[in-house]
Amino acid sequence: MDIFILHIETSMKTCSVAISKNGEVLETIESHPEDYKHSENLNLFIASTIQKCNLKYTDLNAIAVSSGPGSYTGLRIGIASAKGLCYALDIPLISIDALEIMMQKFKDENPEYLKFDFYIPMIDARRMEVYCSIFNDQTCIISPNAKIIDESSFEELEGKILLFGDGADKFENISFQNDITIYKGFKTSAKAMSKIAFQKFLNSSFEDLAYFEPLYLKEFQTK
Repeated sequence: MDIFILHIETSMKTCSVAISKNGEVLETIESHPEDYKHSENLNLFIASTIQKCNLKYTDLNAIAVSSGPGSYTGLRIGIASAKGLCYALDIPLISIDALEIMMQKFKDENPEYLKFDFYIPMIDARRMEVYCSIFNDQTCIISPNAKIIDESSFEELEGKILLFGDGADKFENISFQNDITIYKGFKTSAKAMSKIAFQKFLNSSFEDLAYFEPLYLKEFQTK
């Protein structure tokens, strides 16, 4: 039986939707506005993606959603839509760490950069703070955390370090004390969720729809 999974990524300004079949992406629709347009775009993207794949909602076997960390509002919108579809269709919910999604996309699209000792995807958390994880050879060695960045950040790591994501872009003028390269302009995408979500589906690694909540890492703050 073929497994169709709908993927939703709204943890950052990117609003991205993809559909995969047995772990391979069939279609992706996404936008990268300067402000958050998820409430306007997400359900339209979902309907359009399903239509382009010549599928019906009832053909879906699961919904995969970015669990965070990231934008409070973006995560709430994405997860609310995912939960609603799962309830209506009686199918399971799969969650994937937003920083793991970023690492997967970077690895898929930038093989020429797979020569660093450490990879650190970063999500902007305002001012000098970011949400980040640390990967070594594509394996997560430091789980998602909120970190304030300065010249001495990551000095405990020995080797070549690559930072990427909208959190990394704002640090291009910092004189770090160790060997750090910033890959600018990286954007996340739901298409990077497909292989991870398919493996979780095969392992029946599903969330409890009643109790699942996003990973915020810190309390919601108004501007």
